[in-house]
Amino acid sequence: MHWSITLCPIKIENGAPMTEDRLTFKEMCAKFDVTPRTLRYYEYIELLSPEKEGRARYYTPREIARMTLILRGRRFGFSLEELRQWLLIYDEKGTDAQNRAWVELADRQLVDLRTQQEELAESIKDLQKLRDDVAQALT
Repeated sequence: MHWSITLCPIKIENGAPMTEDRLTFKEMCAKFDVTPRTLRYYEYIELLSPEKEGRARYYTPREIARMTLILRGRRFGFSLEELRQWLLIYDEKGTDAQNRAWVELADRQLVDLRTQQEELAESIKDLQKLRDDVAQALT
C-alpha cells in the first residue's frame, strides 16, 4: 500500500493503482456513515461528481478517495469551501501544487486549532474554579 500525495492509501498492483467496484448511492452513504442529504449536498457544491446512469449514481474509486479526504478535512476543521478549492487544485494543477496548498492550509489550521485549544483550556479552568467555589459554599 502506498500513500498518495493526497493523503489517501492507494493499493498498487503491477505498478498501477488497483480499482475497486463502483459504489451505489446507498452503499456510499453506508460506507461513510453520512446521510443521503449530506451526500447530495456534496454533489451540489461539486465536491463529488458521481457517474450517472439514468437515475442511478455510481461512485468510482476517485470519488471514494475524495470523500475520504473531505471527511478527514472536516475532522480537522476545514470548511467545505476550503476543501473544494483544495481538491480543484489537483484537477487543475496536479499533485505538487496540491501538496503545497495542503501545507499552507494545514499551517493555518494548526494555528487556529492551537488558539482554540488555549481558549478551551482557559474556559475549563474558569468553569472548574466556579464549580469548586459553588461546591465549597454548599459545605
